[in-house]
This record gives sequence, structure tokens and C-alpha cells, in this order.
Amino acid sequence: MEVAPKKGFKGLIENWQSDLIAAVSVSLIALPLSLGIALAAGAPAMSGILSAIVGGVVTTLYRGGHISVNGPAKGVIAVILLGITLMDDGSGQAFNYVLAAVVISGAIQVLLGLLKLGRLADIFHSSVIHGILAAIGIIIFAKQIHVALGTHSDSPSIIQNLIDAVVYLPKANPFVVIIALAGLLLLLFNSKITNRLFHILPAPMWVIALSIPFVYAFNFFDEHTLSFFGKAYEVGPELLLDIPNNIMDSIMHPNFGKIDTIEFWITVVSILIITSIESLAIAKAVDKIDPYKRKTDLNKDLTGIGLSTMVAGMIGGLPIIAVIIRSTVNIHNGAKTKWSNLYQGLLLLLFIMVLSPIMRQVPLCAFAILLVYTGFKLASPAVFKQVYSQGTEQLIFFLGTMVLTLYTNLLIGLLGGLLLALVSHMLLARVSIPQFFKMVYKSGSDLIVKPDGSYDLKIKGIANFLGILKADKLVAQIPSGADVNIDLSETRLVGLTYMDYLVDYLKTQKNTGGNVIIKGLDTHVSSSSHNRALKISLKSSAAKLSPRQTRLQNLANEKDYQYENQVDWDTKHLKDFHFFEIRPIDRKSNCLKGTFNGLDVSWEISDVTFSEGAAFTAETFNTTLMVLKLNKKIPIFTMEKEGVLEKLFDRVMAYTGYKDIDFEMYPDFSKKFLIMGNEESEIRSFFTDKMINFFENHQIYHLESNGEALIIFDKIKLARTDETIAFIDYGKDLATLLNDMK
Repeated sequence: MEVAPKKGFKGLIENWQSDLIAAVSVSLIALPLSLGIALAAGAPAMSGILSAIVGGVVTTLYRGGHISVNGPAKGVIAVILLGITLMDDGSGQAFNYVLAAVVISGAIQVLLGLLKLGRLADIFHSSVIHGILAAIGIIIFAKQIHVALGTHSDSPSIIQNLIDAVVYLPKANPFVVIIALAGLLLLLFNSKITNRLFHILPAPMWVIALSIPFVYAFNFFDEHTLSFFGKAYEVGPELLLDIPNNIMDSIMHPNFGKIDTIEFWITVVSILIITSIESLAIAKAVDKIDPYKRKTDLNKDLTGIGLSTMVAGMIGGLPIIAVIIRSTVNIHNGAKTKWSNLYQGLLLLLFIMVLSPIMRQVPLCAFAILLVYTGFKLASPAVFKQVYSQGTEQLIFFLGTMVLTLYTNLLIGLLGGLLLALVSHMLLARVSIPQFFKMVYKSGSDLIVKPDGSYDLKIKGIANFLGILKADKLVAQIPSGADVNIDLSETRLVGLTYMDYLVDYLKTQKNTGGNVIIKGLDTHVSSSSHNRALKISLKSSAAKLSPRQTRLQNLANEKDYQYENQVDWDTKHLKDFHFFEIRPIDRKSNCLKGTFNGLDVSWEISDVTFSEGAAFTAETFNTTLMVLKLNKKIPIFTMEKEGVLEKLFDRVMAYTGYKDIDFEMYPDFSKKFLIMGNEESEIRSFFTDKMINFFENHQIYHLESNGEALIIFDKIKLARTDETIAFIDYGKDLATLLNDMK
């Protein structure tokens, strides 16, 4: 691990160049998204920019995070819409009332942070939170699809908005749809465009830039009609973004006139819960991809975000949270300290002052399609599939929360989802209600210090989301770097959220040098094969291998390999490969190990689970890969099928400095393979005639070197037994060739 950058003003002086360069990319993403989020929330467009500027400038001065970026995000859209709807009294002050609720929610966040209650976010069941976010995605989609189509729905019902989108489709304005469709295609295929020039600007800015020529072609600047297949459609300035010439004209002030109403406090609590949970969850997600493995002070971060939210609300901005997409871009572009967040806020201020004449030429449908795409990702079929893979009961919690939120509001949806999960846990535990709560809060879980300095953490009773804070008090007593055995054998029920907490702790402790083992689940059963799924103890049951695991065990017995079907959480060695630098690895399992006799090369084949994307919208993938641990140094490179537009294969290659290396003497090989790396001369020396001939005559795999080892995998899927055998044969042939090289 690299030495962490200095903190404070020393860090500013030391890393200002890298932080500023990263901030340019972040601000180019934040500019269109902040405007779009505000429009989607029913707020003035500039309220999103004001929020992003405050999130950059104010939050940086007092924060617990190191490299995250703060500003408005999609999670605030639904709560602002809710507040405007609840407090609209016809006076034209609805948004001003919401600003007052924003200020109050920020003040409560400050108090929660000062009271060190940042960990309260851990008690919210993860499937319930995903249900809330899926509902938010549907709300965003239902509202913005009409802007993208040039239609309008007056219904306050989200479901009716969706129905109206289909009903009014024949009435869609084709000149609006053309712009929106062009933007959507760009968003869908931007990761597949390999031209480095295209990656100078982030995809959202390209959507905005691409829309402007259409505005001129259709002349949206003047009110008139255009004909499309003989039918006339109105176009005009009302379809364009409307922002003031002077940023000072955008400032609005809160109106506390509704502070004594139930609607006001429903809005306050909704804003508080959604922004706090999302900010804290994203803070932990950013910690996982921080190359320096720094940890966010969650309580301090909550206080800083609360202070910023108060400032934003006082001048007309939206609530502030940590934003995963901008934070990820910040890291990928080399940011090292918190000052990159300050720079992006100042750059946004500069951009909006300089670019406002251009931004007024952007059609609203361009912003809408950005939000439609985001809303769909929050509630896509992949999200439902991922939740279902964690267990049937998780899908029930997810769907129950989502439906309740759509038909009521965010606060009722959250409380109803938590109640549904709690009642389900009671039924699954098969104990009385008093006994259930006793097994949660007075379970007898304890922490034992062993003579060798290691720790035994004995978890008993009901281990669900209600018991996380109690577990947190126990693990807080364990020093960094200590070895820990976590024993769950005396639990009656272990919930998904509790397992998430334990695995997060396991990874944190391992990063400090400690070895953590989770055991005692051999007699627990689950409705899913997912390793973190809810588990119920059935003492009479015995763990059984799946048919695939049985075949792997038989292969190991036959060939004298080592096989372990249990989960192995130690995946740090995989982070040395570029493919996994930016993709959080969850775990590996079904590890098959061996050594190629006479070659001094060991190998391991395992099923690896990793994620791609943002915190709450991240997709989980499983693949079987082989690691060849070499006995010699080789160049660092990546080799992939040329022209294969795999959505997982390096979306950030444009930022790495890698370039495709062609071999003029072997045109067929160069057409077939995409080879990338920084040390071109060393890579060319490595790819000898024999090496090129080997790759041309063998199965094409994704192959990557970190200088000391190779990872090899085919498709993003689990390998069959025959494919596993093919891996071993391929690895042996390649290792033999490498051994013969001088």
C-alpha cells in the first residue's frame, strides 16, 4: 500500500496539481447532473448548482472523508418532490417551505454527528434501503420520461404517470424525442467507444453538447411549429433550460411559515433519513475504493454534511450528500486529498458563470434523459435479480418497501419495510415476541481475549439489523491488526444486513494486518446460495456440497489438487491487477489449488464475486478465474479480444495512459488481440514468435500480468468442470512456455 498523502494544508500544497486535474473531470460531470437533479426535483435549475458549489466549498472545510465529492444526488429528488407536494398551499412558496425543511434537517444532522450517532445508519435493513432507492428510481423515471418525450401528466400518482407515458406516447413530440434518443444511445454505448478523444469529456457533457446542434437545427429559440409526417408539433424556448444571467439572482431564502405543520416535519424527517443513510453508505463505499485505504470519520462527516445542508438551504440549494459517481471519477483521475472537492466546487462556480449563455441553449429533454437513464438503473431488472439472488425473503422486503413507498411516501415506505423485515424475522426465528427481543438485546454475545493476543467474538441469539449497534460496541474493543475468530454457531438467525456488517469489518481488519475468520454457519440453512443470505439454524442439518462442488471435489481427489469450498475473504492479491483496482471484490470461493511439477509455478482457480458501478446501483458479478504465480518477472500488460465490446472491460482505459500495441509482422494476431501496457518495448520483447504463436493457437482468454503473476479468465460467468480442466491445461502450457523463455 502506498504512503497516504498528508492531511490539511500540507496535503493541499503537496498534491494541488493532481487534485485540480481530477476536479476538472468531476466538475464537468457535476454541471449537467446538478442542473438535471434540480429540474427533476421540481426546483429551480440553479438550486442544484448552488448545492454542488456549497458541497464543494463548505463541506471540504469540515468533513470526515478524505476523497469523496459532495453535492446534490438522485436520492434527494423524491424527498424534494414530496415536500413541494405536501406544502403547496397555492402561495407560490412551496419550494421556500422546502428550503426551511432542508435547513432544519441539516441542523439535526449536525446534532446526530456531534452525538456520534453516525452508526445509526447501519440498523436500516439493506433490502429495505434498496427498495426505497428502487422506488426513487421509478419516481425519477415516471416524472422525467414525460420531459424526454415532450408529453405531460397532471396526475399526482407515480403509477398513473407511468401509465400516462404509454398512453401519451402517440402524442410525443418527435423533435424532443430525437434529442432524447440521441442522448440515450450515447449513454448506452459510451463505454464501448474506444476513441480516446471521446473520453476527454464525460458522457453527461457529451449528451449536453450533442443536444445543442439539434436545438439550432429545429430552432427552439423561436415559438413555431414543425411538421413531422404531416402532423404539426410546437417547439420553442419553453423547451430550453432557463437560468438567470447573474448567479446572485438565483438565491432564494427559506420560509419557516409551515414549521408548525405535520407536512413540514414529514418533509424534514424524510430528507434527514434519506440523505443521512445515502451519505454514510456512500462514504463507506468510497473508503473501499480509496487507493490509500483511509477511513471516513462517519460522525464528523455527518456533521460536515449537516452544516453544508444548512448553508445550502439558506441560499436556495438542495440537501448535500456524498455522491458516488463523482467520487469514483475523482479517484480514477488521481485525486489524493479532500481539496479536490473544494476545487470542483470552485470550478463549478467558474463554469456556470462562463458557460451560462451556452447552458441556456440546452434543451430540457437532454437533462431529462440523463435522469431517465439514472432512474432506470436504480430499478432495472438487474437490481431485482440481484436482490432475489440474496434470498426469496429479501425480494419480499424489497418489493414490499418499494410498493409501499410508491403508494404513500418515503417515510412510510421505510418504516413499513423495516416492520415487514422485523415481523418476517420473528416468524422465521419461531420464538415468542418477548423472547425474540431478548435474543436480540440480551443474547449473551461476548468478546474473549486469548493468551496469544487474538480475539474470539461469540455472537449468540438473533443476529439481525437491530443487533448491529451492540455488535459494533464489541468490535470497537478489538485493536487494529489483531486476529479475530467470529463464531456464529449459537445464533438462531443471522440476517443479511448483519452479515454485511461482519464482512465489512472483516475486510477493514484485514487491511490493518489482522486475520479474521467467520465460522459456525455449517448447520444454518438459507433460501439462497448467496453467502450473505439470511440464515436460520437447524442443528440437525448438515452442510451439503452442490453438484458442481462435488465435481470439483472429485477432480481434486483424482488429480491430487487442494480444494476448499468455503468462502475465502482474503482477496488482496487480486487488487494488484488493473481489472480489480477499480472493482470492489467481495469474496472468492471454491478454490482449487495446485503446482505444475518441474516448473515451480503454483496456480489457483476460484470463483470470484465482485461489483461494478455505484454503491446502491452496483451490479454483482461472478466469474471463475485462474491465477498463475510465476517464478520470474514479466512485463505488466493486459490482453483482451480485439473488438469485443465487453461492458466490463476497462471503461477507464482512456485515463490510464495505456494504448493498444500492434505487431506489424503479425497482422492477424494484432487484429485478434488488444494488448495494452505502459512499457511498450518490454512488452514487445516479451511477445516473441513462440509466444504469439501460442496465443494464436489457443483459446482466447482475458489475460493480465501484474509483473509477478497472471490472471486468466474467459467470460463473466462460473466455469463448468470441463472449462476448469481447460484452464489448468492452458495454464500448464503457458507456464511451460514461460519457463523456456530466457
